[in-house]
Amino acid sequence: MKSRRLTVLCMALLWSGQVVSADLVEPSEPPQEEKGIWAAIAYSQTDTKYGFFWGADKRQEAKDIAQKYCENAGGKACNVVTVFRNHRHWTDDDKTGFPYKHCGALAVADKVEHRFTPWGVNSAETRREAEDLALQACEAGGTQCKIREWVCT
Repeated sequence: MKSRRLTVLCMALLWSGQVVSADLVEPSEPPQEEKGIWAAIAYSQTDTKYGFFWGADKRQEAKDIAQKYCENAGGKACNVVTVFRNHRHWTDDDKTGFPYKHCGALAVADKVEHRFTPWGVNSAETRREAEDLALQACEAGGTQCKIREWVCT
């Protein structure tokens, strides 16, 4: 009797969606190829160190190398703060929805305010636009900032 109740309970859980057998789950779709020339900027807010990389074939490659360059520059808390890409071929459209923004920029304040150094980052289709957006983000608190790094793919 105990075995039958357990079987009924298991079937009820299975039908309710609470338990899913591994052989009933459809395999996930393989990740779609992301086309383009990838770039990334990593930044360490605690010590204002940064690293960047452009020219990668894959998004993760750009992120990993920018992170490593930031760490090699002495960054103790590096994080990738922007990733962007350019078309490798003008007909590229991988249908992922990730935009083709060709340039990125990092702006950092000249001085520390309350143990925090304001900073901003952004990407856009042109260097000028990326720099302007990064400066606006950095200077939103009223501090003076300057571009520390920019990169276009």
